Amino acid sequence: MARYTGPKSKIARKFKEPIFGPDKALEKKNYPPGQHGINKKRAKQSEYAIQLMEKQKAKYTYGILEKQFAKTFDKAARSHGITGEVLLQLIESRLDNVVYRLGIAPSRRASRQLVSHAHITVNGGIVNIPSFTLKPGDVVAVREKSKSLEVIVNSTSGAVNKHAWLDFDRASLTGKFINRPDRSQIPENIKEQLIVELYSK
Repeated sequence: MARYTGPKSKIARKFKEPIFGPDKALEKKNYPPGQHGINKKRAKQSEYAIQLMEKQKAKYTYGILEKQFAKTFDKAARSHGITGEVLLQLIESRLDNVVYRLGIAPSRRASRQLVSHAHITVNGGIVNIPSFTLKPGDVVAVREKSKSLEVIVNSTSGAVNKHAWLDFDRASLTGKFINRPDRSQIPENIKEQLIVELYSK
């Protein structure tokens, strides 16, 4: 399996941010992982290293592989608008991310699994491709047979729609992708301009 399945805390400590959600290990050990940990003297990072780190952080945050990420950036670069913002909008429009944002799944990893296992429908038809890009007006729902799944029931029991660009009906487990979010509506701490600079080299 090509996707990262290792320790989440190690990656969170590497970026010094809880990119997989609240993490007690990050609070206790707020320094990079490794044999020497807090005592290791690190050389000043180059501009390239900082840009690469930002891209890696975005990839781990959204659970996207290198090839997929590069394709998405290429699409963003050819689109109208500010490339960095369009990049994040395209990533946020992925089906797995929207399922997570709606509160149907507790994490992006869990949402990817729900989509892959055909528990999610788009406009009434089953879609099992996590990277499927939604368009404004698309309706995302939990398949009727899957509504009693424990992971979905637990995740949606306290779900509150916190995103203005999405609409969610908890009773029917149906959500609507109203429009692509503005940059200000995307809560992730990602400096997208650094990613643009990296790919522009």
